[in-house]
Amino acid sequence: MMNEIAQYKNQLLERFLCYVGFDTQSKSNTKTSPSSIGQMKLAKYLQQELYALGLQNITLDKNGVLTALLPSNVSPKMPTIGFIAHLDTSPQCSGKHIRPEIIENYRGGDIALGLGEKFISPVYYHFLHHLIGKTLIVTDGNTLLGADSKGGIAEIITALAFLKDTSFPHCNICVAFCPDKEIGLGTKILPLDKFPCNWAYTVSGGEVGELGCENFNAAYADITFHGQNSDVGKAKNNLINALALACEFQQSLPQQEMAENSEGEQGFFHLATFNGNIEHSKIQYWIRDFNKIRFEQRKQFLQNLVDNFNTKKKLKRKVELEIRDHYYNIAESPISLSNAVALADKAMKNCGIKPLHKAIRTDTEGAKLALKGMACPTLFTGAYNLQSNYELITLEGMLESVKLIVQISHCAMKPI
Repeated sequence: MMNEIAQYKNQLLERFLCYVGFDTQSKSNTKTSPSSIGQMKLAKYLQQELYALGLQNITLDKNGVLTALLPSNVSPKMPTIGFIAHLDTSPQCSGKHIRPEIIENYRGGDIALGLGEKFISPVYYHFLHHLIGKTLIVTDGNTLLGADSKGGIAEIITALAFLKDTSFPHCNICVAFCPDKEIGLGTKILPLDKFPCNWAYTVSGGEVGELGCENFNAAYADITFHGQNSDVGKAKNNLINALALACEFQQSLPQQEMAENSEGEQGFFHLATFNGNIEHSKIQYWIRDFNKIRFEQRKQFLQNLVDNFNTKKKLKRKVELEIRDHYYNIAESPISLSNAVALADKAMKNCGIKPLHKAIRTDTEGAKLALKGMACPTLFTGAYNLQSNYELITLEGMLESVKLIVQISHCAMKPI
């Protein structure tokens, strides 16, 4: 089976390069989904691929959620396992006019991007030492690559193609491609009646072997500052600069608690946006922590800072804080991941892959599905430096993901 899947390497690469050609960058602060035209264009393209592969129950709804079923080739009574990937790329980094560059048989050392103005260096990115001899796909340094999660889409579609072309036995498989995961929607708008699974996996993780069994608790905190404009020549005792207030507030946060100073399972605050003018300004923080108690403490800490700031400044219009919970740690969910994780572990070992159980320092579709009562760990794509200009993916890692999806679909036929 493994050797047969290796023959799909070229079409896997072709699919990935095709998908990253769609500009699917999601847009924040929109009220409709998909938030960008390119996401629906990609969904319609994938819909036609699924029709060509002969899948059943193919549905593309008005929100851009695409679902389909590949029935078991053994028995309809087999379990049903789901695989999910998202259509959008991050709004934090440009995903327009992505120009992939392929580096075959990477020999080590710095990787020059585009015209050589930017580099990916093993001095800073130590994982490169482990990728020598691999085929790397990078960008010209002006955009992200889109490996998160177009790598996952290409891997899922290629696995389906293999299963349709061969008689390799597998369970029932549901697939879902969802829009706007990067702005908090994704599986939040996935209709479960179109995705009836025992459990699912989102294919959007990083290095080969990564199995995401834990993620951040997350919240957004929007803080609004009100100012008062004035003739700058007569500003004394008259001008209140909302921009300056926001800057002063930012300096009151402990810098060691910011995202850029955290790692591993450390939580953080992250200044994500800063907008406005003299009369009105707004900043948004992301609050993240793996531990639910510390998560609540972080929210209260920010509330206390705002209260103290209002007391200190004695402003005519107080600073306003709105905190919105975004998602929760799947490890602290009442939904058990044990069967889904055990199946993935078994499938990885059958593929000769060492499982790496990791706490994911980002959001995951599984966190939203847990709120709906479905277990959904995260599988690797073979990608690194996700959502940045330095994003890359290995073709070999992508092929390992295809093998894993196929193997999970096979192993699910028997009790764990």
